[in-house]
Amino acid sequence: MNSKMTTPQIRALKGQVKLVACTAYDYTFARLADELVDILLVGDSLGMVFQGRENTLSVTLDQIIYHTQAVARGARHAHVVADLPFMSYQVNAEEALRNSGRLISEGMAEGVKLEGGVTMAKTVERIVEAGIPVMGHIGLTPQSVHAMGGFKVQGKSPSARESLMQDALALEDAGVYAIVLEGIPSGLAKAISEKVQIPTIGIGAGVGCDGQVLVSTDLLGMNPHFKPKFLKHFAQVGEEVKDALQEFAQEVREGVFPDASHSFAD
Repeated sequence: MNSKMTTPQIRALKGQVKLVACTAYDYTFARLADELVDILLVGDSLGMVFQGRENTLSVTLDQIIYHTQAVARGARHAHVVADLPFMSYQVNAEEALRNSGRLISEGMAEGVKLEGGVTMAKTVERIVEAGIPVMGHIGLTPQSVHAMGGFKVQGKSPSARESLMQDALALEDAGVYAIVLEGIPSGLAKAISEKVQIPTIGIGAGVGCDGQVLVSTDLLGMNPHFKPKFLKHFAQVGEEVKDALQEFAQEVREGVFPDASHSFAD
């Protein structure tokens, strides 16, 4: 995997191979994940997993830019897409375009992601017309957590299902190159994936999507107490970190580390 993953390549992979995506917030992790995944998402989830906040709403554009710069430096293969944070694109299309441009020019992102469907279609069109790739995001949209009454599965009623289908079609017409489907029933996600001609990337949306994304710290088990239904811990890195720190602390306190092999001679 030497070539850089591009948005046309991502679109072309629909129906060919499942796309693999995860979040990244720093250079070191980006280097580790780079040749193993197709997409690195600098998500506003950093507000929760990096800053320790209850939701994503306080994350700023400058913070996203800072983390995206770090990730972009480490991503030689994976496509880097960055979240437009809360209120950086909802005011009007021109402001959304300006802020998207900052993520590309300052943050070195290769695409931007925003939440919303039909209501955001015109904004997406404006950004895409300027030559900036846009990834959509519908279903459980974390920036609307208060309007939704919490982090709840969306699209359960017939009207809600139809609304989400129309959101996906509107985003496709507006020019997005992929759509994240979050927190929706698997049958609906499969139906949307079959209806649109662009890749869908699921998180809590079942196996019928064209790819999957998870928050990196979640899939690595760095917060073992966080166990939503859709999440699988592929490792227990949190416990390994604690074990390593415990051993380090013990050796320091006992005067075992550093020994001669880890010291410079006179």
